[in-house]
Amino acid sequence: MKLIAGYLYYLLIVSGLVLSGCATQQQTTDTTGNLGREKRSSPAKIYVEMGMAYMRDGQSAVALQKLKKALEVDEKSAEANNVIAILYEQLGETARAGKHFDRAVELDARDPYIRNARGSYNCRLARYDAALDDFEQALANPLYPTPWVAMTNAGLCVERAGDEAKAENFYRRALSANATYPIALFQMAEVSLQQENDLSARAYLERYHSEVKPTAASLWLGVQIEKRLRDLAKSAEYRIRLLREFPDAPEVQLLYESERSR
Repeated sequence: MKLIAGYLYYLLIVSGLVLSGCATQQQTTDTTGNLGREKRSSPAKIYVEMGMAYMRDGQSAVALQKLKKALEVDEKSAEANNVIAILYEQLGETARAGKHFDRAVELDARDPYIRNARGSYNCRLARYDAALDDFEQALANPLYPTPWVAMTNAGLCVERAGDEAKAENFYRRALSANATYPIALFQMAEVSLQQENDLSARAYLERYHSEVKPTAASLWLGVQIEKRLRDLAKSAEYRIRLLREFPDAPEVQLLYESERSR
């Protein structure tokens, strides 16, 4: 309902209101991009879909072939440029990835999915200002159906840059938009533990576990939270699950190191 209400308000603002006594109409900018228009038909679409399917299956070589074909048939496909950029980054081809991310933005600067993807790319390269600009551009599109994703990614990015307060603000915004988004819940559990808000940390972690299966990271976080709350039985339960379900995870080494240092 918040998204709908926000969009209706936006429509009122950009509908061309004329100020009293003013003979000229206010100029406005359409922030919806292609989400607000019927998408052009592209012969690349089928190849992009096949490439994404192969990426999900872990068949990167075949995925790359399909995405290259997509660009052969339509080099102006923003979606094809965006997806191949994601794949190139996964393959460690950072420069090629950047070239295609930039091309995708050039072709469709207001696509929130493209902006979010390039924002994450820029953040991994420690280009924090550029990354935040991309995330904000994604969030500026009132038709973006999953803004909590960009909000959480922005939070992760500014936290990496050292601004924990701003990161928390982004995580809270994400949960205001989608109260069950697992990544934001996990991050808020970590933030709360760092701030020594232990009961809050427990609540966020329990909400996280109600949405997704526990991971090695979440079980290790549970061990730490319950130790702080002096619930040794619950801490031991998290410990047992971590050792049983993820015996080779790096978090197991962290567990052992914490126990040796006591």
